[in-house]
Amino acid sequence: MNITFIQPEKFREQMEYLRRERGMDFLRELVGMDWGEEGIGAVYLLENSETKENVQVATRSTNREAPAIPTVSDIWKIAEMYEREAFDFFGIIFTGHPDLRRLFLRNDWVGYPLRKDYDESEKLNPVRMFSENVENDCTHTLAPDGTLQRNPDTLFGNNEYIINIGPQHPATHGVLRFRLSLEGEVIKKTDVHCGYIHRGIEKISERLTYPQILALTDRLDYLSAHQNRHALCMCIEKAMDVEVTERTQYIRTIMDELQRIDSHLLFISCAAMDLGALTTFIYGFRDREKILDIFEEVTGGRLIQNYNVIGGVQADITATFAEKVKAFCKYIPKKIKEYNDVFTNNIITRKRMVGVGVLGRDEAISFGCTGGTGRASGWACDVRKRHPYALYDKVDFKEVIYQNGDSFSRYLVRIDEIMESVRIIEQLIDNIPEGDYKVKTKPVIRIPEGSYHAAVEGSRGEFGVFIESRGEKSPYRIKFRPMGLPLVACMGTLLNGNKIADLMTIGATLDYVIPDIDR
Repeated sequence: MNITFIQPEKFREQMEYLRRERGMDFLRELVGMDWGEEGIGAVYLLENSETKENVQVATRSTNREAPAIPTVSDIWKIAEMYEREAFDFFGIIFTGHPDLRRLFLRNDWVGYPLRKDYDESEKLNPVRMFSENVENDCTHTLAPDGTLQRNPDTLFGNNEYIINIGPQHPATHGVLRFRLSLEGEVIKKTDVHCGYIHRGIEKISERLTYPQILALTDRLDYLSAHQNRHALCMCIEKAMDVEVTERTQYIRTIMDELQRIDSHLLFISCAAMDLGALTTFIYGFRDREKILDIFEEVTGGRLIQNYNVIGGVQADITATFAEKVKAFCKYIPKKIKEYNDVFTNNIITRKRMVGVGVLGRDEAISFGCTGGTGRASGWACDVRKRHPYALYDKVDFKEVIYQNGDSFSRYLVRIDEIMESVRIIEQLIDNIPEGDYKVKTKPVIRIPEGSYHAAVEGSRGEFGVFIESRGEKSPYRIKFRPMGLPLVACMGTLLNGNKIADLMTIGATLDYVIPDIDR
């Protein structure tokens, strides 16, 4: 990967040029970096959503005490969240950012844990058994003398009626917290709080070997376990110039699509339950069990798979695998009709979903909302089409796209994608070639010095892996692009002006998974 470094004083001008003149409207990823004596800064992965052209740029500050970089949050909306994450872990001050608070860690956390000189002493950050103070938002500006000025602002006024939804609430689908300002039943302002299940996976990975890191990817978005691990293996294999066998590619592609169906069935179930349709919830779990039975027979796991490995897969498919997969492909279309009869065409479902939580195409791109959410807004953002990998350039399938951008469109995308996944599997299942399921790799894996990136289409959107290597057996820096962070970043846009009951509908159809967000 070729990364162009830009001086901080020219950075803002260059980023505006890339957005305006070269159409780089999709900020795929922002990776905070500590380059040691060279400085602290960030790598930006940009894409033109029309031409699919990619550009990678970086900037850094040599002032380790107060590293400052101009914000780009007014150019790409998702940068507001990405910059807060980089501030949280690296202490990078994005001048002009409208809301520069910590994103995952407590406000009273001492230090920046992804810096290479971070002090890990337990005395600095003991386990605190009391609640943190809620911090108001703030901006940083550069004074004429070059010093940084902190400008506190107020997110919620004293006269506003504020309630909490989560982190202990079934409709937030995990430990996610919303602070909402209400006027009657109408939401006026939204503040999202993440980090309740943050485990420091990227920091832990810096001390593990590459094969050891694989086990952590299944525990990010556990409903994209195969796909997450596929992305990490692809990134490492690309760096090592390892070519996996054709049999491996068939197995990986089929497993990814089974995982997608598994996730979408759970999406339908949970969306139905959030709206009070318990029958559909039970239907979804009934049908999902059949996929989990197939997974268990091959991988030994039902949720955590541990299947993809560097150079192939952990074990070969079983003798009955193809037969059971084909039986499922014949079974599920009839059940989709059942879901449509009971839930999709239900008048209550349509009243709760149609026209609710509308996200426009340009907003979806600016927020980086990939997957079903982006495609429901008319954005053709499928990684399998944009940057084909595995066998996706050899199979015929349709990228499911709707134009309305509302909750019902996001629901319909998943329904249709189940059938497209079945279509992909049916083209592959009878043609799995003979051969090895894994190529031999060195016992100690080191990848050449440099920067590497790979991405796959996960169950909720683009899942990316960025690795900075210094030629050691552990990564100098590894960054996982969460599928869910852009989805919660756009919650304020979707919620404000809607009623509080609509939060359940909108959250359910965005389909975020909290461990993927928090990492």
